[in-house]
Amino acid sequence: MSTEKTEIASVSPEAPAPSFPAAAGFALTEDIALSLLKNRDLSSGEVEQICKNNALIKSRKVRLALAAHPGAPRRIVLRLIREFYTFDLMQFSLMPAVPADLKRVAEEQLVARLASITLGERLSLARRSSGLVAAALLLDKEVRVWQAALENPHLTEAAITKALLHPSVSVAFVEAVCRHAKWSLRSEIRLALLRNPHTPLARALEFARRLSPTQLRDVLRTSRLPEKIKDYLRKDLESRGKNC
Repeated sequence: MSTEKTEIASVSPEAPAPSFPAAAGFALTEDIALSLLKNRDLSSGEVEQICKNNALIKSRKVRLALAAHPGAPRRIVLRLIREFYTFDLMQFSLMPAVPADLKRVAEEQLVARLASITLGERLSLARRSSGLVAAALLLDKEVRVWQAALENPHLTEAAITKALLHPSVSVAFVEAVCRHAKWSLRSEIRLALLRNPHTPLARALEFARRLSPTQLRDVLRTSRLPEKIKDYLRKDLESRGKNC
């Protein structure tokens, strides 16, 4: 009988999993840490225990999961953001669960690094980064970079409008926006193009004819288009008025 009890005991339900503190010592591997960090209910203290593991904190995957965890103390998240590699910053800024203020910190870190990273990195960011980073890359000197940024799915109309009004925007960029199948149709962008000194006459005329006389006069008052083009648009407006 005792032998039978012993055998039953050996196949009884599994012993309870070790508590977090027991798992947080030298035996805590990258896989275990990542598994633990999937639990959104971990406390800030438990998250900190992972942070204190010197071997684990070197793992890029663990650092990213730590920063994105809702229980991570803010001071630790901010430190991790400052230390992230460029593409870890990009990935962090695109995570849906990350609070907006922390995303903004990550985006600003990326923008601050743009002048020091390689062309290849800027190209990748232009294609895949958040709208704020893509907007900054619209003013990049390399044509391939701002061309890629124009196709970024996170880019907004407001960002392009702002770039068009920037004093250092390139002629090539302005002309590309004038021809763009998507962005050249947006009303706010057309207004910005009518204020830009580099917009070609043919495109300026096309955009101007889509505006009411009052709108066009208001735009031309503050426009930086060459005077010859503005005069042409005014005369075209007058001739349209006479033909109505």
